Order: sequence, then structure tokens, then C-alpha cells
Amino acid sequence: MAKKGNRVQVILECTEHKNSGLPGTSRYISSKNKKNTPERIELKKFNPIMKKVTVHKEIK
Repeated sequence: MAKKGNRVQVILECTEHKNSGLPGTSRYISSKNKKNTPERIELKKFNPIMKKVTVHKEIK
């Protein structure tokens, strides 16, 4: 029988790209432990459209 864990999948979206007005979106899928980090996470990831590393925030 499989265990029920605290790990959930989250979607990370680029904040700089969203505000720039360029077409398209940069999104990543990651997982987090909701027991250890109940707040939304921010990670620096590569944005292929802007061709640089930007801050990606968790969206609902």
C-alpha cells in the first residue's frame, strides 16, 4: 500500500516575464513538502524566452 506523503507538485511562473509584456510564458513544475514549507516558494530558474535566469514564484 502506498504512503500518503506531504509532498505536492507546484507550478512556478516567471515574474519578470509576466510584467514585461512579451508573448508566451515560462513555467516549471516542481515539488515541495507542504509541511516544512507552507508558504509559496521562489526559485531562480532559466527563462528560455528572455534568455536569462529570473525569479519564478509558485502559482495556484
